[in-house]
Amino acid sequence: MNSEDQQLLTGETSVRRFRITVMYDGTAYGGWQIQPNANTVQAELQAVLKRLGGSDVHVHGSGRTDAGVHARGQVAHFDFPRPFTPEALVRAMNACLPDDIRVMEAAIVPDGFHARKSATGKEYRYFIWNAPVMSPTERLYHVHVPEPLDVATMQAAAGVLIGRHDFAAFSANPNRFVETTVRTIQSLTVARLDEQITIAVHGDGFLYKMVRSLAGWLIRVGRGEVSSEQTAGILASCERTARVPTAPPQGLFLWQVDYNA
Repeated sequence: MNSEDQQLLTGETSVRRFRITVMYDGTAYGGWQIQPNANTVQAELQAVLKRLGGSDVHVHGSGRTDAGVHARGQVAHFDFPRPFTPEALVRAMNACLPDDIRVMEAAIVPDGFHARKSATGKEYRYFIWNAPVMSPTERLYHVHVPEPLDVATMQAAAGVLIGRHDFAAFSANPNRFVETTVRTIQSLTVARLDEQITIAVHGDGFLYKMVRSLAGWLIRVGRGEVSSEQTAGILASCERTARVPTAPPQGLFLWQVDYNA
């Protein structure tokens, strides 16, 4: 019998900090963060960890995702009081979680690691189904835009948004204090593959509904409702108006979170 098995039998605890990568289909959830009157991804994870660990465990995510938004690479951390190996923890959590949430990997990390504060950047991808008829198998993971979209024009507008800017015009009111609305976008691309158009954005951080606002603006540009040349003026205004719509949530995925180690 190994030492971890002995600890499990005797009830001894060994608190470790775990980092997990989580993939989820956000369709059925009110978002990542625990909130009243809605089922959330964080609540599901915490309920499973309480069942496995025997006490309340707080899961810290790298950031919030809104209702209906998905994740391919959400990262979270928590301090766990039972001596599971990372591989055993992945198996145990996935055996208890609903089918639309999966822990893809786990690792033991130093106590100083923090899923949000240690992150150095994130990538989001927004998926558009650009065809007259929406594929029923893609409807939960793409926004449907039946009108033709000019990808070259969208890419021209996207180029204006790359760099360090005040993105207040592309964010919504989070109803909480935000120290600054300045962020850096390292890359923002628009690419088509058959009916699918993918907007991929990588930056050092994102404001509330910022990616959906960027997508909403680029869709307007692609439709020809506004010109790509208007992007600089919208950005410089630092004022959110109805000219920048918030694109629907189902097209958005938190794709990956970056760390130095």
